[in-house]
Amino acid sequence: MKDGLSAAGIPYEVDAGLVRGLDYYTHTAFEFVTTHIGAQGTVLGGGRYDGLIAELGGPPTAGIGWAGGIERLMMLCNEPAALPRPVMIAPLGAAAEAKALGVARELRRAGVAVEQDYRGNMKRRMQRANKLNARAAIIIGDDELAKGVAQVKDLDSGEQREVALGKLVEALKG
Repeated sequence: MKDGLSAAGIPYEVDAGLVRGLDYYTHTAFEFVTTHIGAQGTVLGGGRYDGLIAELGGPPTAGIGWAGGIERLMMLCNEPAALPRPVMIAPLGAAAEAKALGVARELRRAGVAVEQDYRGNMKRRMQRANKLNARAAIIIGDDELAKGVAQVKDLDSGEQREVALGKLVEALKG
C-alpha cells in the first residue's frame, strides 16, 4: 500500500497508534483528514478487521470497511465545474503501471483530467478512451520507459508523437 501511495505521489503518515476508537482492526487502519472544516477534520476512515466475525461467534472471515461523515464531506464540496475531456493513460507492463501512477498524479496536479486503464489489449483500451470521449491517450511501455518518453496519441486527429515524460504536463495542459 505504501509503495502504491508513494508511486502516485500521495503524501501519507504512518501512525502505529491509530485505532479509530475501535479495537477490532487487525491490520491497516486509515483516516482521511482535512484542516478545512475546523477541529473535527476526519471525514472518512476505516480499515481491516479480519477477526471481527470470529469474535462475534462466526467463522473466521476477512473483512474491510469504512465510514464517511456525509455532513463533513458536504462541507468540502463546491458547485461542480463542467468536466473537461480527459486523457487516458494506458501502461503496458508492471514497470509502466508503476510509472503511470506518478504520471497521473503529476498531470492531475496540473489540472489535467486523467483516466487510467490497465486491462485488456490496446484495441480495447482505445475503445474505452473513445467511449470516455478522451482527447488523448498516453501509452507507456518498456521501450518508452527505456527512452524516458511516452507515446501521446491525439484521439481527435489520430496524430501520434513521442513526448518526454518530464514534458507531458506541458504537452497536455489545456
